Amino acid sequence: MNRLKDTFREGTAYRYLLISILITGLSYGLYKGMLDNFLAEIVRMGEMDRGVTEFFRELPGILLVLILAVFYMMSAETMYKAGAVIMLAGMAMHALLPADKALVTLAICVYSLGEHIQLGMKSTLMMGYAREGRGGEALGAQSAISQIGTLAGYLVIVAAFTVLAGEGTYRAFFMLAALLAAASLFFSLRIKGRSETDATKRRFYFHKKYSKYYMLEMFYGARKQVFLTFGPYVLILFYGANAATVSLLFAVSAVACFFASPVVGRIIDRLGYKVVMVSDTLILVIVCFFYGFAHHLFPRDMAFLICCVNYVLDAVISLASMAANVYVKDLSDSPEEVKATISTGVSINHVITIFIALFGGYIWETLGIETLFVASAVLGLCNSAYAATIKSRRQMQV
Repeated sequence: MNRLKDTFREGTAYRYLLISILITGLSYGLYKGMLDNFLAEIVRMGEMDRGVTEFFRELPGILLVLILAVFYMMSAETMYKAGAVIMLAGMAMHALLPADKALVTLAICVYSLGEHIQLGMKSTLMMGYAREGRGGEALGAQSAISQIGTLAGYLVIVAAFTVLAGEGTYRAFFMLAALLAAASLFFSLRIKGRSETDATKRRFYFHKKYSKYYMLEMFYGARKQVFLTFGPYVLILFYGANAATVSLLFAVSAVACFFASPVVGRIIDRLGYKVVMVSDTLILVIVCFFYGFAHHLFPRDMAFLICCVNYVLDAVISLASMAANVYVKDLSDSPEEVKATISTGVSINHVITIFIALFGGYIWETLGIETLFVASAVLGLCNSAYAATIKSRRQMQV
């Protein structure tokens, strides 16, 4: 607690914000831990349906720039609270609406909208409440508290769905997640003040020197979406994984990434961002191969275990995306330019992911999971080949 007092300025609402973030993380952990199984088992969504749903889940990420531009006069506190209200509405829809494909997709889209609105506001508020020179520590505290809450949510789903099953169980935990979202809203309403929103998140920033970064974000967004959307769904539809198993896999991935993040960061500093950007997608080819073909090479139970290991491995190597941010920093002339460029990269990433979700579902449904993950591996190779062409700022000046 003393550490937090040293990090944040007195008189700010950082305590209420951190409590809200913790509860939101717990609510999200419950939600994410059972969502894929709910869609497969209760809503009866197939491969293509899942792709369509993911399209609408990612859509608010693209619209966020327009939303923040329209409401630019609102403070970060007000936008954060608005996000909490929308997330509560989306979660309540999950708990109360019939298990109809269109209604569930609408609920997912509404929840995602609130989630995306809060995403940028959390960082803005954290840095605004931090003491001078402690912005990094404030963001670290935010991330750690959110991860703790999410991990706890995953573990609750593991425990509950190990002994329980059926639509009633899903409804009960959606309701619990909605109550937690309401508790998060309660604490967010106690946040006072009028912090300015981050202007760099309200505009696109394009510059010729970042053209390769934009392309790398396209490749990364495409290959990431295959695993994000269809990785768990393969385990559910193809191998019959239940909600407890999938949530446990999410929990293991979260813990692995927690410990691997600083290691990956040191590797980037030691070997350079170019080496990491080239090598991580080469590892991805191996991951994709086993994910798509394990059932042809091994007995079913062993193939399932291999896919689980590869899912965690993909989560870890995805941390190498930090290298692209270091690349941007190397080329930039100011911190504001870094934030604006990365924000633009995230938007480009979202544009690609929504179409990959649609095409991925179609490929799986018509050509099989083998073709889907071969396509992901090809995207990885394209990413590596393109990353090999980048030059550092020093090389460009020479």
